Amino acid sequence: MKFFIDTANLAQIKEAQDLGVLDGVTTNPSLMAKEGITGQANVLAHYRAICDIVDGDVSAEVISTDFEGMVREGEILAALDEKIVVKIPMIKDGVKALKYFSNKGVKTNCTLIFSAGQALMAAKAGASYVSPFIGRLDDISTDGLGLIESIRLIFDNYAFDTEILAASVRHPMHIIECAQIGADVITGPLSAMEALMKHPLTDIGLAKFLADHAKANG
Repeated sequence: MKFFIDTANLAQIKEAQDLGVLDGVTTNPSLMAKEGITGQANVLAHYRAICDIVDGDVSAEVISTDFEGMVREGEILAALDEKIVVKIPMIKDGVKALKYFSNKGVKTNCTLIFSAGQALMAAKAGASYVSPFIGRLDDISTDGLGLIESIRLIFDNYAFDTEILAASVRHPMHIIECAQIGADVITGPLSAMEALMKHPLTDIGLAKFLADHAKANG
């Protein structure tokens, strides 16, 4: 499973990269705004800064909702760095844009997936990734993990190359359950990844080892 971090915060991205387990980054306009990044020139410069930190794919989202606008923005984004994956919303013109970029050999991430049918359409159009938002589905008492299972079955049935990128991951159990189901990628906060390393028995065991070592060595 690949680990992507969902943020535009350069310090957190570098911390995850230094941890040695980071495979990529996902961002969106909301995350950029959260970091105070506004204006096209600043946003593009920020994407370049992210690409300078990480080795893997960096999803950069278009703002337009019409085909021509998505193509125009997507081409600008893709030209920034070979790591850039153009992030396209799951709408009719978005599907057309996915096919356009697929034909051009440009990687894409179809975002805002909330049904298996949407994922199937994106895969048919050649999306590199589909991003089902499991946390947002959980928020409305819908089975987000069940959606991952359905998409996995469909993609395996027809040998789609499209990767399942489980988005809106909120906590470490989301990550574990996505790994069990067979999601190709998870994207979430650094805190969820770091929580995978923690267990109270590890803390207790380490404290005992250190105490015994101190006792044995005076």
